[in-house]
Amino acid sequence: MTALAERQLPSCTEAEWKIRCDLAAAYRLVALFGWDDLVFTHISARVPGPEHHFLINPYGWLFEEITATSLVKVDLDGQRVDASDAIVNPAGFTIHSAVHDAREDANCVLHLHTVDGVAVSCQEEGLLPINQTSMLLNGQLAYHDYEGIALDHDERPRLVADLGESSVMILRNHGTMAVGDSVGSAFTFMYFLERACSIQIAAQASSRLMTPQGEVQNVVEQQSKSMAKAADMLVWPALLRRLRRQNPGFDS
Repeated sequence: MTALAERQLPSCTEAEWKIRCDLAAAYRLVALFGWDDLVFTHISARVPGPEHHFLINPYGWLFEEITATSLVKVDLDGQRVDASDAIVNPAGFTIHSAVHDAREDANCVLHLHTVDGVAVSCQEEGLLPINQTSMLLNGQLAYHDYEGIALDHDERPRLVADLGESSVMILRNHGTMAVGDSVGSAFTFMYFLERACSIQIAAQASSRLMTPQGEVQNVVEQQSKSMAKAADMLVWPALLRRLRRQNPGFDS
């Protein structure tokens, strides 16, 4: 743990500090990729330990401003459990707490409102298996129908039932969501989902689409099984190196 962490977060363990740094990095990377939506949408991460606490952004901060020490620790009722006086967005709490509570493996939940992601969420057929990137998500993609701004806790059982064991979800007429057992895996799944949405929107500008047929769909689905492992071993370390070059300070 850094000296800064010890000074500003006296009760923070080394395990929590690592999660804080990874989560702050994810916020900065979302901004770097142009996926942010002013101060809206959220990324949350579970704090190691039996208390069922998790970290979320202080409402009103731009994603490019988030640091490890600025993140707010809350419980599953949305109540702050640290000394922060920051505001927590109630809509963000509704979605994220539902997934964290229902899925032990949901150590990170990432939700976006990108133009291409929302555009695909508005299409009746959803994400089409028309390219390798989208086919990598075969068997991992779920859908949840729009019920309005996520302020009603009654929506939570329906959301987690629709998510099931999937890693990515399209929230119809709303946006995208990714779940991972680490911040790196959640970010990588979201990258593939957002990339697939952007490819689809670009491809639909042409006259006709070609969809791979037959067994190849299943072949690609099987080949995707190692994606989460590659995320932690290869993708996430590379992204952290890029972030330290282009937007340092997230780990402060």
